[in-house]
Amino acid sequence: MISRRIIRTKVLQVLYAYYSSEEKSLNKTEKELFFCIHKAYDLYHYLFALVIEIADYAEGRIEIKKNKHQPTYEDLHPNTKFITNQVIEQLRQNKQLNTYIGQKKLSWKENPELIKELYLLMTESEAYEGYMNDPVRSYLDDRKFIERLFNKVILVSEDLYVVLEEMSIYWNDDVDFVISMITKTLKRFNEHSGADQGLMPMFKDQEDKDFTKDLLRLTIINQDELRELIKVHSKNWDVERIAFMDILIMQLAITEFLYFPTIPTKVSLNEYIELSKFYSTDKSRNFINGILDKTLKDLKTTEKINKAGRGLIGE
Repeated sequence: MISRRIIRTKVLQVLYAYYSSEEKSLNKTEKELFFCIHKAYDLYHYLFALVIEIADYAEGRIEIKKNKHQPTYEDLHPNTKFITNQVIEQLRQNKQLNTYIGQKKLSWKENPELIKELYLLMTESEAYEGYMNDPVRSYLDDRKFIERLFNKVILVSEDLYVVLEEMSIYWNDDVDFVISMITKTLKRFNEHSGADQGLMPMFKDQEDKDFTKDLLRLTIINQDELRELIKVHSKNWDVERIAFMDILIMQLAITEFLYFPTIPTKVSLNEYIELSKFYSTDKSRNFINGILDKTLKDLKTTEKINKAGRGLIGE
């Protein structure tokens, strides 16, 4: 499922596009936000299918070698550990994966060179050599290898990023966290997982879906109030010269302080400081931390923050 950290990242990206565009349509921006998240969920299924495609390619190479004019002993007695990997077989049979792939018409058939390149990268890796040469065969070993294939081969393939960028402008930035979703999903699999084994939902629950929409809308609707708070607590700084992305990060954080009573302020603060590591400079990160800390103290003093829920009363 799409974590709240990724939701915050997507909202930040869409918010930046909203303010950078001449057309300011809240409804259109909200649709764009959910479209971005849907595309990430497409990629989640698409990368699962990629592993199956690599296995198909490996099996095809084995058949070609067997049918050579003068096959060697190794050609006729190949190591089939990878192509018979139990997790790959489970993915082949998984109803949810097959239904989604079919409905979305997701296919790697137009990218044979990428499949070949990923296969070669895999076979050259230490993880593959260790896996294939280990005489012991267990379900756990099969699953661990597929996890390594995603994290040590697919995740670092430059060719994959080139292909994905051509397919969708949204996917290049999504590979890392989508593979983290895949890794978490695989840990739910066991040797008894059948065709009905569930994959992750797009959102954890309705609350996360509402959080996505409300975070975007409340940040835009209350932008004047939010920017005034930033201005008040950034004395000795010219607000006009503060990096625009830094302002957006602070707007989102203050929105959560004020309008999301069930989210602890410490969580919001930490999440947006973490987000600033990827979208701001080191100096910006320290600046954002300082301004948000001042703003939070002031909001608590003036009793404008009202948190409710277990462990949050009087926060």
